[in-house]
Amino acid sequence: MPNKPTIVIDTLGSDRGPETVIEGAKLVLAENPELDLTLVGDEEQIRNSGIDLSRVKIIHAPHALTNYDNPVAAFYDKSADYSVFKALEEVGKDENAIGMISSGSTGALLVGVVRYLLDEERHRPALAAILPATTGGVTCLVDTGASIDCGPHQLVEFAHLGSDFMKKLYKIESPRVGLLSNGSEPGKGNKVVKETHQLLAADKSINFIGNIEGNHALTGDCDVLVADGFAGNQVLKNTEGTALVLIGEMMKWGKMTGHELEAKMIAGHLMKTYDFQSLGAGVMLGVRKYVLKCRGSSNADSIKNVAKILVNVHNNKTFYE
Repeated sequence: MPNKPTIVIDTLGSDRGPETVIEGAKLVLAENPELDLTLVGDEEQIRNSGIDLSRVKIIHAPHALTNYDNPVAAFYDKSADYSVFKALEEVGKDENAIGMISSGSTGALLVGVVRYLLDEERHRPALAAILPATTGGVTCLVDTGASIDCGPHQLVEFAHLGSDFMKKLYKIESPRVGLLSNGSEPGKGNKVVKETHQLLAADKSINFIGNIEGNHALTGDCDVLVADGFAGNQVLKNTEGTALVLIGEMMKWGKMTGHELEAKMIAGHLMKTYDFQSLGAGVMLGVRKYVLKCRGSSNADSIKNVAKILVNVHNNKTFYE
């Protein structure tokens, strides 16, 4: 009997604690009988959680990295077993592993994937997010926080990674690539953006359509939106923050006017479309297997939703099918 596809989950590093991640793992097992899991973290805590151990492999790695730790120094610290590095090592060597989920440090993930999961082209990995578009489609935003300071050639590489991703996952023959800038004109942007624009315009292997302003990040004007990690992260956080403010104001309006039911219906639609607890996670591009990065505040349902993404990818479906 062939081994089942396996998802590796780093149980440490979440703002909500490992209990939340383990509860999410239980939901994954309940909804996906075709899956096994490898849980990395404190072995005693995992065993005592009530999870179905017949479908779970446990790797004991009791130390978590925080956003305040130096991930490079931690990687070479042989005195501690850090869960994120042990999980990445496992997904790299386990042939049945279809991917990994982590709610921990983005910096640690970046260091670990460089060591264990670089693709054959040895790209610098980038963290991408799938944003909903008002057209009903999606836009791949890359990078969203893995690489804060980027040069023009690195941004061009992000364009290729995002374009290849959309071709493979969304079957878009020639993804439209846009460059995040403070104006749509070719001469807009800082020095890096201007140089990147020239390089992208000269690159005939991608479908570059020009600069995209931040207020068009969700309009579906492009299939791939390229940015350095700082600017991309701001787009991601501002999108979610604005959506949550609008939802809150909608509920206030409903209560004041007596239209609470209508407000709840509209707010529910907005939550489903723009709440990143529901949408899931960022994805590392430029690696041999999919590594999905949840928000630190992710709840158990979010872990379950992210696992569904990996199952969809494994079954050659789109991310949110």
